[in-house]
Amino acid sequence: MEKEQAPKLLDQIRRARNAMMDEISKVIIGQEEVVRQMLACVLARGHCLLVGVPGLAKTIMVKTLARLMAMSFKRIQFTPDLMPSDITGTNIIEEDSAGKREFKFVQGPLFAHIILADEINRTPPKTQAALLEAMQEKQVTVGKTTYELPRPFFVIATQNPIEQEGTYPLPEAQLDRFMFNVHVDYPQLQEEEKILASTTAGETPEVKQVVGAKEVLAIQSMVDKVAVANFLISYVARLVRATRPKSPEAPDFVKKLLEWGAGPRAGQYLIVGAKAMAAMDGRANVSAEDIRKLAVPVMRHRIAPNFQAQAEGIDSVDIIKKLVQTIEEPKVAKYAQ
Repeated sequence: MEKEQAPKLLDQIRRARNAMMDEISKVIIGQEEVVRQMLACVLARGHCLLVGVPGLAKTIMVKTLARLMAMSFKRIQFTPDLMPSDITGTNIIEEDSAGKREFKFVQGPLFAHIILADEINRTPPKTQAALLEAMQEKQVTVGKTTYELPRPFFVIATQNPIEQEGTYPLPEAQLDRFMFNVHVDYPQLQEEEKILASTTAGETPEVKQVVGAKEVLAIQSMVDKVAVANFLISYVARLVRATRPKSPEAPDFVKKLLEWGAGPRAGQYLIVGAKAMAAMDGRANVSAEDIRKLAVPVMRHRIAPNFQAQAEGIDSVDIIKKLVQTIEEPKVAKYAQ
């Protein structure tokens, strides 16, 4: 970005982030890191998967985010009988006043800026694939015609990790389409007390709109221009390659505990997500700390612990945290004056 304009533009992003966080906090108590990751995902043109037990306000969180953005919003409740045409749209035969019949395309709920895919693992693979194709291509094809989806377009899906009976778990290749896999945990004691007090008082907080579609697109363009040093790109590459058991760069515990590791898309999302985090803080450069903070949400669904890890009670998050502590940042050459 232009050096003269960079501080002003980054300050605008920081103030927009603060305003959105303030508005969301009127409805959602706690979960600041979850909200930050959701915002970073939106500003980095990614899609987000929220995983948590029922009753943790995942749906309310997404609906509140949509309310403070002046953009179209659709919620799709995924069910076992949902068909691809139910979300993409379908052609119907329409008769005009002259009695002539012709096909007319009726848009499905995917034609919106913000899509809440509620309980995505409740619907069959055919419908999941239709959604994930739209996420990747930003378009849907019905018959012989391709229809562009609105810009910006992003999907936030929710998933219940407890009840798996009668569900269709997303395959690894489809999980890879989500930039972040964010786990929503239980609130702290003081936060839960505030939740109980505020939600039983019979009052509905008002959330005002902060940004619109044009502002989001402009911020996304500015995020692209945040600088990433070469040594940080090398750090990301080493971190991702270290998750692959057959790679010579992999530590012994990775070779022992992982079936397979993350692909290049993990590195891409680490860098793009770190750019969004830096921009939201008003910084023109990505730091190694940005990358370390995003290692878990980016890679937790891109690595597969093997049977030995599962037998020892070790999950993907444990392995990623140990990996971040093990892989050191590349040394930056120091030059004499």
